[in-house]
Amino acid sequence: MPTKRSAKKALRQTEKRTRVNQAIKANIKDLEKKLVKEITAKNMAGLKSNASSLVQAWDKAVKNNVIPKNSAARKKSRLQKIINKIS
Repeated sequence: MPTKRSAKKALRQTEKRTRVNQAIKANIKDLEKKLVKEITAKNMAGLKSNASSLVQAWDKAVKNNVIPKNSAARKKSRLQKIINKIS
């Protein structure tokens, strides 16, 4: 445990940021699971709406430095390939 006041504050900040980042990542994983279900069912209406919300979540995560920019770009590209293949 930190003993200095500034180190204690830094620890609190890190724990808070970690909780927020984990919540964002959990939300993204839930959206990805919903999207996989839509892909297997080949439901285009649900697929497009879930895909747009997932892309939006990826973009927000990139903006807040939760996930790397290239990872989000790669995932968006792969998702678009799947959507084009199905439709």
